[in-house]
Amino acid sequence: MTSAPGIPRPSRTPVSGTIGAALGRAFAVAQRVRHPRPIHSRGVVLRGEIRRIPDATAAGIAWIDDASASARPVVARVSRSVGLPSPLPDIIGLALRVDDADIEFASTGWGVPGRFALLPRRRAERASLGILLPYRGDRGPVLLGARTVSGRPPATDPRALTGLDVGAVWTLELSHATAWGPWHPFALVELRLDPDPDDRGLRFDAVRRPLPGARTYAWVRAARQPSYARVQNDAPPPRAAGKTAADAETAPG
Repeated sequence: MTSAPGIPRPSRTPVSGTIGAALGRAFAVAQRVRHPRPIHSRGVVLRGEIRRIPDATAAGIAWIDDASASARPVVARVSRSVGLPSPLPDIIGLALRVDDADIEFASTGWGVPGRFALLPRRRAERASLGILLPYRGDRGPVLLGARTVSGRPPATDPRALTGLDVGAVWTLELSHATAWGPWHPFALVELRLDPDPDDRGLRFDAVRRPLPGARTYAWVRAARQPSYARVQNDAPPPRAAGKTAADAETAPG
């Protein structure tokens, strides 16, 4: 497989392994203090659906490029990384589960080089969200991004939820891009507060549960997976996008 013109083909390097080992040790220490989640310890569970945008630009990943796909259920979790109370700025996290695959966004810049940097934001609906580390598509590296079209999440901390938040709709536009190229919208996601907001049964892992048709670079696994393994070892079974937490607890097996 060759990379897209002008885009270097990433490979595993000693640097990525060193970074991964260091992050793994840091997460192990942090987990002793904030168990079971050292970051994004509190989140709000949302539920909705994803709809494709007609005639979207292809990305080289089957799941993104399937224009015939019908609307699909989505379960999501929005959170603040450090857990600083609003309105203080924090790294906003948004994790999506659709078709048994996970996508994990964090607040970043939108242009270059900002799309490769985590940026604290006060409000989730005003944040640009990106995945930082690319998927490996048929045409080379693929980044994903998300931006609010309308509405806002009911909260980023479950302790801030009120009865007025139940019917609120948060609509985001999902886009893909090469490492340095423009963003191309391909889907809309509509999210509402989940009737069961308990997030204890939710663990996301974009490396172990990638998008269909996407592959993961070895250097991404080396940099990312040691810290994920520390957090995921005692995690409960994953909750499917079409099931509530109560469904997951009563399902066979």
